[in-house]
Amino acid sequence: MTAAAIRPMTIKLDLDTRERVQRLADARQRSSHWLMREAISQYVAREEKREAYRQAGLNAWSAYQTNALHVTGEEADAWLEKLEAGHDVEPPPCHV
Repeated sequence: MTAAAIRPMTIKLDLDTRERVQRLADARQRSSHWLMREAISQYVAREEKREAYRQAGLNAWSAYQTNALHVTGEEADAWLEKLEAGHDVEPPPCHV
């Protein structure tokens, strides 16, 4: 990140949370600023992955509603059992 890309932001924390952050920062030999930036970065990365997973599910549901292609639970289970047994097999074909 360049210095031009970094902008200050204010966050309001209650006294208890602020003290907890400071104790943890001291224990990690880091600044509270570093600790909060790291926490926010990790949270945002995790939530972006969660949202991508949610969107993939919504897209899959939309595709199913459009074309009705699917495999049954039994077909999926049989395929997964073969994979678990160490066999390199293709997934079952989708059908309507």
